Amino acid sequence: MPDVFDEVHRRCRDGEPVALATVVATWHSAPQPPGAAMVVATDGTVIGSVSGGCVEADLYERARLVLDTGQPELCRYGISDDDAYTVGLTCGGILDVFVERVDTSALPVLEAVAAARRSGHPAAIVTCVAADAGSSPGGGSTDPARRLGRRLVLTGQGSVGSLGDDRLDDAASADALGLLAAGRSGMLRYGYHGQRRGGGISLFVTAYANPPRMIVFGAIDFAAAVARIGAFLGYRVTVCDARPVFATARRFPEADEVVVQWPHRYLRTELAADRLDERTVLCVLTHDPKFDVPLLELALRHPLAYVGAMGSRRTHDERHKLLSEAGLSPAQLARLASPIGLDLGGRTPEETAVSVAAQIVAARWGGTGRPLAAVDGPIHRPG
Repeated sequence: MPDVFDEVHRRCRDGEPVALATVVATWHSAPQPPGAAMVVATDGTVIGSVSGGCVEADLYERARLVLDTGQPELCRYGISDDDAYTVGLTCGGILDVFVERVDTSALPVLEAVAAARRSGHPAAIVTCVAADAGSSPGGGSTDPARRLGRRLVLTGQGSVGSLGDDRLDDAASADALGLLAAGRSGMLRYGYHGQRRGGGISLFVTAYANPPRMIVFGAIDFAAAVARIGAFLGYRVTVCDARPVFATARRFPEADEVVVQWPHRYLRTELAADRLDERTVLCVLTHDPKFDVPLLELALRHPLAYVGAMGSRRTHDERHKLLSEAGLSPAQLARLASPIGLDLGGRTPEETAVSVAAQIVAARWGGTGRPLAAVDGPIHRPG
């Protein structure tokens, strides 16, 4: 849903209902992760995707029906289904997709998320996607039909909405905030009154976390290409260099900010302000010891997602020696991706940026960097 949120919000604010289909669970070689979403508008417009084209035609018809009836539906698509080949999901994966009508009744929820996003704060929508009648005590507010589709929003300013039970709200809030802190969407299961060992209620948490950061040190031509591909991958990109003549916004139009500062001093400031986390990636392209060594010594002592440094093998060996003398452990030194990037044989700044981006993606998801044709197992792996 993060990719389609603005469209859902705009149409509902204008009084137009939409059908929202969200991937809430995946198994095996699923083509899209939980949180991927598709919107079907009243005029037939489709925005987004849940499978890259495998099941969209069937899901479109289901979404149109949900849009008309207002009755949400949890759909499963998978190779084990009799009609798997009919709908097209033949990759061996399984998707659970929750289809719901979103209209003006959801505006308080949408407005709360929109306000949080404008202020740069994370937010999460918790939606009841399944309610087991067999686990319901029966009647009243525990009626499964009255729980399905209920929403609770969590932001830094508090919560909006309810899942139908105060204890369930409390339990779901605590766990959803944990997912939000990690920047992950995912499923939670409880009893009707928030019992953690119970069954009956399945909740999906859509996390709207701040984008991860990429900091590119060294305002060179390679940095412009890395900044461009970093922005394409969804990072909030900062370019930092101590030389004001090179570190200009005009030279790096794709960067969110360009900072004139000594690299290690800037990194120390950002760490002290708690503006970096375990999703942060650093690309050190200065290949100058007076910049590199103090910067890398600081970076490798913190649990960042990726630290890569440009330079020849001779530069790498000398840098490795200086960092070892500075007191870094073998385990800390092993976290340094140097020379930076994968061996793609590239020469241009753009080709080098693809090499760096490929290594970052592989580090994030545990990829091997080998050709898929030479790797056994599923192509799409759960995140």
